[in-house]
Amino acid sequence: MSLELIEEIPALRLRIGGWRQGGERIALVPTMGNLHEGHLALVREARRLADRTVASIFVNPLQFGPKEDFGAYPRTLERDRELLEAKHTDLLFAPPVAAVYPHGQEAQTRVEVPGLSDILCGASRPGHFVGVATVVCKLFNMVQPDLAVFGEKDFQQLLVIRRMVEDLCLPVEVRGLATVREPDGLAMSSRNGYLTPEERTRAPALFRTLSRAGDRLRTGLPPREVETEAEEALMGDGFRPDYFRVCRASDLQPAGSTDRDLVVLAAAYLGKARLIDNLSV
Repeated sequence: MSLELIEEIPALRLRIGGWRQGGERIALVPTMGNLHEGHLALVREARRLADRTVASIFVNPLQFGPKEDFGAYPRTLERDRELLEAKHTDLLFAPPVAAVYPHGQEAQTRVEVPGLSDILCGASRPGHFVGVATVVCKLFNMVQPDLAVFGEKDFQQLLVIRRMVEDLCLPVEVRGLATVREPDGLAMSSRNGYLTPEERTRAPALFRTLSRAGDRLRTGLPPREVETEAEEALMGDGFRPDYFRVCRASDLQPAGSTDRDLVVLAAAYLGKARLIDNLSV
């Protein structure tokens, strides 16, 4: 297999340093592995924008809560490596936990983005976005990319990372890529693998509900009424809604009647799977 796999930071810096000396532009695609077409679309975009593409695979324990699925999260490194090689990725960085957190997680210096981190998914998963911001900041410092590409399916995560980069003056351009969907509209996600066949047939109702909410907003229905109507619809389809919110796209604060640049965000459980999705309006 020709795709180079590097696990330690000094070897990573040595390889990337050679590219940088040659004046090449470097893109990073951070992932937790178990890759699907959504991830590969990020790789294609990175290759379009840069001379060299680095993909990282790291299942980050710092962003999982004590009752979440860190131990069960799928780890498919060899398959992921084959997929990345087929997309002509230049380097795969897959560090062990000890390389990322050499002093242990409890002693790790942490990065927090106030305001954006403790609402929506952050309210349901306390500490999650501190773990995300910390590991992405570390990856940016390890790889030192010119740009990084993230999916818009994790819209709140994208805003957290953009604010972190702005506030810490990191010289990284953060690009968002539109959500990649299955033919029936379901947003691609590694956690879709937790769905039973019967649940999988019901799962596209989440995006249909988002789309219907967008239509209702465009007719002038107040955001709070749209939220209530949508949560009732999701429960009728067998979901357990975590939240369904109409927010300002700039800061994820609740949308008012005069706001125009909106994003509708949803998280809902279907069986064991917690699905998230969003729609810009």
